Amino acid sequence: MKRSLYLAIATIALVAAPRVSQAQLGLVKPFSLGVAGGVTQPMSDLSDAAKLGYNATAALGINLPFIPVGLRVDGAYNSFGEKITGAGKLHAISATGNLVWRLPIPGFSPYVIGGAGLYMVGSDLAGASNENHMGWNAGAGINLPLGFLKAFAEARYNRVSTDASSMQFVPVTLGIMF
Repeated sequence: MKRSLYLAIATIALVAAPRVSQAQLGLVKPFSLGVAGGVTQPMSDLSDAAKLGYNATAALGINLPFIPVGLRVDGAYNSFGEKITGAGKLHAISATGNLVWRLPIPGFSPYVIGGAGLYMVGSDLAGASNENHMGWNAGAGINLPLGFLKAFAEARYNRVSTDASSMQFVPVTLGIMF
């Protein structure tokens, strides 16, 4: 009699216990790596000298369980098309530290991201040198769960303080976090 009572209680506990979905498991996964790529739109004065370009990004995400704010370290390469023949193609390589605030919406997860870091700005012209400058970025994105992966799409405004003025651009990226 006791054995069947214990068996009944165990069965009820298993059925009544909340199920943990793949998305919920992602909340307790503290580290994630990601890759992304997309297009980069030059803004302001940069748009006078450069055309639409491309970007590639590698990311390390750090998330704590049940806390909507995480950290993300990004390394990015942004290259711009040549608008004036012979002027050279511009590029910006960056290493930034960012805060990510995830909004708690089931299924898909929108987020706001922003941070600062070091930007190395240069050109492919012979004899041109690269310059290091501080800059910042701010934007928004959306995570979409794909099993144990998370796809994301985001856009970020980047502003780099150069000696003469500022360099401004907006990369729009699609990526995957592992």
